[in-house]
Amino acid sequence: MSLESVHAFFAEHAPDVEVVVTEASSATVALAAEAHGVTPAQIAKTICLRVGEETMLVVTSGIARLDNRKFKDRMGGKPRMLSGEEVLAVTSHPPGGVCPFGLPAPLPVYCDLSLKAFDEVVPAAGATNAAVRITPQRMADLVGAVWVDVCQ
Repeated sequence: MSLESVHAFFAEHAPDVEVVVTEASSATVALAAEAHGVTPAQIAKTICLRVGEETMLVVTSGIARLDNRKFKDRMGGKPRMLSGEEVLAVTSHPPGGVCPFGLPAPLPVYCDLSLKAFDEVVPAAGATNAAVRITPQRMADLVGAVWVDVCQ
């Protein structure tokens, strides 16, 4: 269902964006970079976090790491990563395929400034072997993301 929801999302909101499904897995940053011929930094990894009772998605450069102090100052609390089962329940996407597209219900989405270093990024697209190529700003616009500085 997850890959289909991403296809439906792009069909409705950005029909010019192609969902690329590869034979090779892109479940990790390194595998995704290899499968799509980009640097690991260009992979837009989506992290599903909870702060208090609020669940959110944070999209960062593939090599960026959350800075706990920046995150806590910006988001008002310490982040807790969700388990694989929780991520699947909240996003409908399996770990390794999590993205801000085609969600079953709206979630707050934050894009880290680390993505702005690139003309094009490659986020997952709802499956461990699917992704899209998109500009960081267009991705943020499509999902109503807020730009934040929460990485080292």
